[in-house]
Amino acid sequence: MKNILFIVLILFVTSCKDAAPSGLTPPVAKKIPKEINEQGNKRIDNYAWLSNSSDTTVINHLKAENAYTESMLKHTEKTQKTIYDELVARIDQKYESLPVKDNGYWYYIRYEEGKQYPLHCRKKDNLAAPEEIMINVNELAAGKQIYLVRGKSISRDNNWIAYAADTSGDRRSTIYVKNINTGQYLPDKISNTSDLAWANDNKTLYYTLNDHTVRSYKVMKHTMGTDPATDKELYLEKDSTYEVELSASKDNRYIFITSSSTTTTEARWLDANNPSSEPVLIQSRIRDVLYYPSYYEGNIFHIITNKDAKNFKLVTVPVATPGIANWKDLLPHRDSSLLEDVEVLQNFIVAQYKTKGLSEIDVVNRKDNSNYKVDFGEEAYVAEMNMATDAYNSDSIRYNYQSLTTPASDYAYNLVTKQKQLLKQQKVGGGFDGSKYETKRLWAKVTDGTMVPISIVYKKNTFQKDGSSPLLLYAYGSYGISTDPYFNSSVISLLDRDFVYAIAHVRGGQEMGRYWYDDGKLLKKKNTFTDFVDCAQFLVSEKYTSPDKLFANGGSAGGMLMGAVANMRPDLFRGILAEVPWTDVITDMFNADLPLTTLEYDEWGDPNKKAYYDYMLSWSPYDNVKKANYPAIFATGGLNDTQVPYFSPAKWVQKLRENNTGNNPVLFKCNMGAGHGGESGRFERQKLTALKYAFMLDLLEKK
Repeated sequence: MKNILFIVLILFVTSCKDAAPSGLTPPVAKKIPKEINEQGNKRIDNYAWLSNSSDTTVINHLKAENAYTESMLKHTEKTQKTIYDELVARIDQKYESLPVKDNGYWYYIRYEEGKQYPLHCRKKDNLAAPEEIMINVNELAAGKQIYLVRGKSISRDNNWIAYAADTSGDRRSTIYVKNINTGQYLPDKISNTSDLAWANDNKTLYYTLNDHTVRSYKVMKHTMGTDPATDKELYLEKDSTYEVELSASKDNRYIFITSSSTTTTEARWLDANNPSSEPVLIQSRIRDVLYYPSYYEGNIFHIITNKDAKNFKLVTVPVATPGIANWKDLLPHRDSSLLEDVEVLQNFIVAQYKTKGLSEIDVVNRKDNSNYKVDFGEEAYVAEMNMATDAYNSDSIRYNYQSLTTPASDYAYNLVTKQKQLLKQQKVGGGFDGSKYETKRLWAKVTDGTMVPISIVYKKNTFQKDGSSPLLLYAYGSYGISTDPYFNSSVISLLDRDFVYAIAHVRGGQEMGRYWYDDGKLLKKKNTFTDFVDCAQFLVSEKYTSPDKLFANGGSAGGMLMGAVANMRPDLFRGILAEVPWTDVITDMFNADLPLTTLEYDEWGDPNKKAYYDYMLSWSPYDNVKKANYPAIFATGGLNDTQVPYFSPAKWVQKLRENNTGNNPVLFKCNMGAGHGGESGRFERQKLTALKYAFMLDLLEKK
């Protein structure tokens, strides 16, 4: 009763310009104007105070937002439950991944029926051997809202597992060390960590530490059984625009320390056989040169780099003299194809490329230098290669193939005979039949004449190209991350309700190569937004949908995209789903104490430089909210989010409501116990998806 009275009180004492159709009034945060002067410009932020999560008034406001959203969508609870049941029914209750062999053991994860979390397992020598459960995440997660295993590493004697666990979603993990054979944990616990890797003496563990912004900045060396307070520092990254990552070569011969900014890397290697060794520099950082070392054979490193290769190439270099002057091309640069991954085997080199938005797997025979491409079949698909074993002399690979209508399918592929064998296909319950749906690849001509690809799927027997179909258009478009048309079982609940689902492959990703990314960042960032708007308009003009049935969706930087297009074309969309949206770009990029800020000057621009400041100010979603009839908006956030702070959507929602000249609802749901990724349990995650879908369906019913 006290909780109910509290929520009623909050809703009563906060005022509202317009009552929602249901008679409910949204929470209105008090205005405390904060004057901000920068680059000769003055801004007023009325809601800056919402950034103080230690203020009980802020927490009460977030709870009131949640109560309001729940009340506004309470009449959709039956729909939510129906959709949730559909989503859960499509999940493979007893999923088991394909095993991968490493150092004499077959490793895999599996789920038990009804359980939220996986079991990390292995079998020695062959798959008929007894199962060893290394980590039962269900047991570890008992009583916790969030439990994420963010990394794990097995000692080379196969006796120890070290893993990093995040129990709040804030990316500050704690390392635990467990004896796999006895199940006993060492007292060694190391907090606020990220990556980890074992030395080959089976008692030395390397790991990275985070600073106050959750930037991984320091590499440490820990000896099992000792106090972590005495751990030795191996490397310190002093430049706040770089973060540090650890990785191991396939055979664990070398440990690589890579310092990375958005545009530049610098790598070092450690001799995993000699824990007393110090890091050895491969090549000092050169502005705009990215390189990623690996080790497969002999006394050479293989390096994927963009040095004189916009779309990357593969080079080799002696371990003893690894500097850039000694790099030799092995797979040359292709101007039309982005090199994404490489596997070097004794007799073959297998490379994965992205060409015109689609995956290619190329095979080079090292004996005669002949080459060929693995053949695929649909218009819009995803193919990703991987290995079944750590054996250098292997003559086969695996690849995962899927599309918007084809569930994830894992194939074994023989590099000699070119024969493929289906090993496993994702089980999709709920009566799914892929033949009922059709996927296509469309091309939209955007404002500057560029042709932007769109992946689209719909149900064959109900779709009519007459503008009558509701359509959900998704995009991301940042950091060079490609939004590939993966199979998404949750979308079926929309397709079966006559929705069309589409992905706009806007600039800022790398679907069309590295050029595509460069044309959607920094002083060209607006291309991402105009591409999305033009793709949406194309789908309307081609009668795949109409503005009163068109919905937009994006998360994180894609949520920022949602904020930008809401300001640009509020008339074009019926509703917008903005998940953990980053909206207050200028304020956050001036705050070097926030996670990610300094790391991303090369993505968005450094506002301390006026050209970047002026440009970012011209599109920043929060700063460009205006008097307009905004579409219905559903925004989400996480109180523990260290990638997009909860106050970014919280402030944006307040400013939208203040300036909205129409009656469309603006809703905000803040997860009070999770971070950027939301809930960690595989079933619990479906509740938010069901809520989002119910939000859209409810809007369609009201038109």
